[in-house]
Amino acid sequence: MTRLFGLWLALAAGVIAAAQATNPPAGKSAFDKPTLEAYARHLFLWGTNINVAISDPKPAPMPGYQEVTITASANNASQSEVLYISQDGRKIVRGAVYDVDNSPFADELTKLKTDLSPSMGTPGAPILLVMFSDFECGYCKQMAKTLHDNLLKSYPKEVRLYFKDFPIDSIHPWARSAAIAGRCVFRQNPQAFWDYHDWIFDKQESVNGDNLRAKVMEWAGGKNLDTLQLGRCFDGKSPEPDINKSIAEAQSLRVNSTPTLFLNGRTLPGSIPWPTLKQIIDLELDYTKRTGLTPEKCCEIKLSPLPGSKN
Repeated sequence: MTRLFGLWLALAAGVIAAAQATNPPAGKSAFDKPTLEAYARHLFLWGTNINVAISDPKPAPMPGYQEVTITASANNASQSEVLYISQDGRKIVRGAVYDVDNSPFADELTKLKTDLSPSMGTPGAPILLVMFSDFECGYCKQMAKTLHDNLLKSYPKEVRLYFKDFPIDSIHPWARSAAIAGRCVFRQNPQAFWDYHDWIFDKQESVNGDNLRAKVMEWAGGKNLDTLQLGRCFDGKSPEPDINKSIAEAQSLRVNSTPTLFLNGRTLPGSIPWPTLKQIIDLELDYTKRTGLTPEKCCEIKLSPLPGSKN
């Protein structure tokens, strides 16, 4: 009898455990979007003036969790956070998940799209440097001069630099127009873009929204560019979708200021002094030599001249 009673207790305990596993205790769940939004607003100090969007969950890189992206936005600025939620919805993990077989910045590298972007340096170089910049930004001007004076002199074969537009419209009223002009120059003559890049930063203090077009056309006339074609491109704003795509890419990488560099996927915000940047490049070169982990090689794309251009 005692033995049967013990068996009954074991069976009952099993039934109760199974029921608890199937029906977890009632309570808050981070899979409930209003609950997660309220929690995130408190965590990140996002006030009622901040718009919050929460993605649907998807499998996380580690078992037992679901991945959710929560994005806060106001005006033209946005910030995204990746959160990992346990299967029962009770625990939230904020952080990064790494795979020792891949670069710790593999996720950033997959988001960086360098095709059809102005570039200089050696294709397939071990150091991939991507710069998000704004032509009206004073710190971007400093960073541009630092790179111009030092980068290829110190690393003639080891670095490939790409330029990406990130005009901050809310504080820089003519930055987008300058980006459009730069893209128009690039479409007509990719190599001339860097002349434009240096010129527009040099003239930053004398340029404004009213005189930008005239100054660009005057500059282009001295560079053997087709000013008629350039003017049509500028007035029609045909490169604007490319610029918007670059902005969206920057936001997906959590860029919220300029300049921001990505060195083999590593985020480096702000205008960085050359000695500091050189030290980081040297450390990265040493790491790639020892481990063989390098950014994905990409090919340089040659653009055909636009119809009616001189180049």
